[in-house]
Amino acid sequence: MSGSSAPVFQSPQMQQVVRTLERIAPSDVTILITGESGTGKEVIADLIHSLSPRSKNKIIKVNCAALPRELIESELFGSVKGAFTGAISDRDGLFRQAEGGTLFLDEISEMPIDTQSKLLRVLQDQKVRPVGGKTDYQTNCRIIAATNRKPEDAIKDGKLREDLFYRISAISVYLPPLRERRDDIMPLANAFLKRFAAQANRTLRSFTLAGAERLTGFDWPGNIRQLQNEIQRAVLLCEGPDVDASDLSVSEIRMVPSEGHDTSFTLLEGVERNAIIQMLRETGGNKLETAKKLGIGRQTLYNKIKAYGIET
Repeated sequence: MSGSSAPVFQSPQMQQVVRTLERIAPSDVTILITGESGTGKEVIADLIHSLSPRSKNKIIKVNCAALPRELIESELFGSVKGAFTGAISDRDGLFRQAEGGTLFLDEISEMPIDTQSKLLRVLQDQKVRPVGGKTDYQTNCRIIAATNRKPEDAIKDGKLREDLFYRISAISVYLPPLRERRDDIMPLANAFLKRFAAQANRTLRSFTLAGAERLTGFDWPGNIRQLQNEIQRAVLLCEGPDVDASDLSVSEIRMVPSEGHDTSFTLLEGVERNAIIQMLRETGGNKLETAKKLGIGRQTLYNKIKAYGIET
């Protein structure tokens, strides 16, 4: 479930999600997709578009977190020549580019609040006014939005307007993280293996039992995106005909994020976390021995195990 490829799944949770999508896709109802980062929200947006009568037209995608604050409105709504420094000609916004099709607004809770209020007006009136323009244009595109924040938290933190949330979430679709649908790990891993082996012009058959166990036993804090990167790396480094546990960089010690635990680590934290996991494995999970070998106090080790969500 990554990029614009078709969804790969066999878990009951995802079968339920797809059944829901098949029912709602033919309508024009606005849909909000929620779920952790890397769970495949863009692929689901593609699927909704492909199942809708609008599929003969384009799906236009924008990541609201990636656009500079000063450009987001002209990007969405368009702008007229001279509206601001650098506006050397009239420009169609994404709403007009998506005419007759679908507009996918990813990470909508990262959109500036004042832009959110303008977006709300566009959705209510079905009209767009370019930045610096005096005329409104009728708009006709279906809106799919997505966020990796919990909407109720985003509203409480002032990141998402409550009235906009109600407007975009006529139907809400939640994508569970990979650790909650382990049945999907191997179908996804095999699909990625096939794709990356073909790209690298390599003949790789499958995964060894140990390799498959390592993949299904890991908690994938980065979800499908992390799994995809892991398989791509393994395809390049693997020497045998099958990918083995030794070809994988993920450990068999599971991550169990505590409530509200942030599983996105800096590079340095990731290195430290991996060193702790490696040493725990070497000492058979003996924390006193691990702390001694790492040259840190036992309490420091306990604190780090808790902070990094390492289950021993």
